[in-house]
Amino acid sequence: MRRIVTWLLATVAVVVLLFGYKTSTGSAAAPATSVAAPAAGSQARSASNGSFTGESTSTEWGDVQVVITVAGGRITDVQVPVYPDGNRRDQQINARALPVLTRETLAAQSADIDMVSGATVTSEGYLGSLQSALDQAGLA
Repeated sequence: MRRIVTWLLATVAVVVLLFGYKTSTGSAAAPATSVAAPAAGSQARSASNGSFTGESTSTEWGDVQVVITVAGGRITDVQVPVYPDGNRRDQQINARALPVLTRETLAAQSADIDMVSGATVTSEGYLGSLQSALDQAGLA
């Protein structure tokens, strides 16, 4: 009886883990590195308006640099002109990771965002450059 209960619990655990696993369904197209901010009615912060280029952050796989556009104290656009793309694997990872990072930045209006699983190195470089741009804009 104990073996049956143990087997049943193990089977349920495996099924739950399998259904919880998120697979990649996107194509390997070039990353969309510019995402416009959704309209929001939150309060504007005291900051400069314009484009602010973060310092290029060196990573294990290449440099990452973020440019933000600020209007009315809000981040309205995020671009990533520099990112690792030296090989097919870098291109695949960043095609998936960069749009997620830019959407998260626009939603959070800060560098307080989650890193993208499987793109840790790019995420770390992105966050470093983003924080530099936010500091320049007075949004830190």
